[in-house]
Amino acid sequence: MKLALVHDWLNQIGGAEDVLDVLVDRYPNSPIYTSIFAPDMMPDHYQNWDIRTLWIDKLPAIHNHHQPYLPAYPIAWGGLDLSLYDVILSNKSGFCHGLQFDETSVHICYCLAPTRYVWQLEHYTAREGFGKAVELVLRPLISIMKRWDYQAAQRASHFIAISTDIQNRIKTYYGRDSTIIFPPVDTSRFQPVPNDEVEDYFLVVSRLIPYKRIDLAVQVATELGLPLKVGGKGRDMERLQAMAGDTVEFLGYVPDEDLPNLMAKCKAFLFPGLEDFGITPVQAQSAGRPVIAYKGGGALDTVVPGITGEHFDDLTAESLKSVMQNFDATRYNPSEIRTHAQKFDTEIFTTQINAFIEQAWSSHQTKQPFEWNDPIIQ
Repeated sequence: MKLALVHDWLNQIGGAEDVLDVLVDRYPNSPIYTSIFAPDMMPDHYQNWDIRTLWIDKLPAIHNHHQPYLPAYPIAWGGLDLSLYDVILSNKSGFCHGLQFDETSVHICYCLAPTRYVWQLEHYTAREGFGKAVELVLRPLISIMKRWDYQAAQRASHFIAISTDIQNRIKTYYGRDSTIIFPPVDTSRFQPVPNDEVEDYFLVVSRLIPYKRIDLAVQVATELGLPLKVGGKGRDMERLQAMAGDTVEFLGYVPDEDLPNLMAKCKAFLFPGLEDFGITPVQAQSAGRPVIAYKGGGALDTVVPGITGEHFDDLTAESLKSVMQNFDATRYNPSEIRTHAQKFDTEIFTTQINAFIEQAWSSHQTKQPFEWNDPIIQ
């Protein structure tokens, strides 16, 4: 089976790149097709991969400022023909699902999210920190790009969603059914500590940007006088520091080797924003710690109220406060929390993805209807 991996762009590190890392490990001989590749902005090991870029990779300053070129992405991806491959696996949040292939190939779209700035323009401009001027410039293009994006989605052979929320969006925006396979999390990095080693602090680890809503955690911890450690850096740092009281400590960037111990010793992990999935809550649960998360997005799948943590209902300080002020971490069983987290482990992901690809390719060859048989739940 000849397989190609497809990824939207390689000029930033995030959850999409975590998924790509695992896919490359699983399919090391498969080339990676992407729109742009900025080697100096990516981990060194990426330079050992067979990365093949589109023509827009040569456009001026696109590596550092790719957003102004977003209207060109459908054209670029629409010109890529991967019919020479048996299976095409796209890791999509943008436009890479719009590639071309013929009836001899199977295109499986692992959908991180339907294209945000097409279907959720206001949310996208807010989360990226763009002003209203950018939104006004983009809006006339949106109706055209929605048609392109929808039509591109119809060509994909199969959709896989990363969460229940994304599955619902795929159905709403694309009218397509999908299978849920959760993103990979290396749960082996995290282990619970004895109860007497757990300390009295809440924890946030995140990029400090407005849409993450770290301000809610800082505001509530300040009002209630609760100890809160905030790990991470970002453009929202100064605003958060200005509103923080004496009980809030900003740690800055947390090295990978320090994160497991920091999570294992926290009273509870806070996840106050709306995310498509969210890896950090699963990491915290792998360390046996309960999570307090906003009741939306991926947290609906990863946090089980009363067992692995709690949800708060609204994106307001009052709603979060109602949970934090009476939170009793001793009510939760660290072993049970970790067991739940392990359903999101990397090994589970690779087993499911491999089985999905094999079953989809087999049904395509035999011209039989595709029926997903999950090897994990059999």
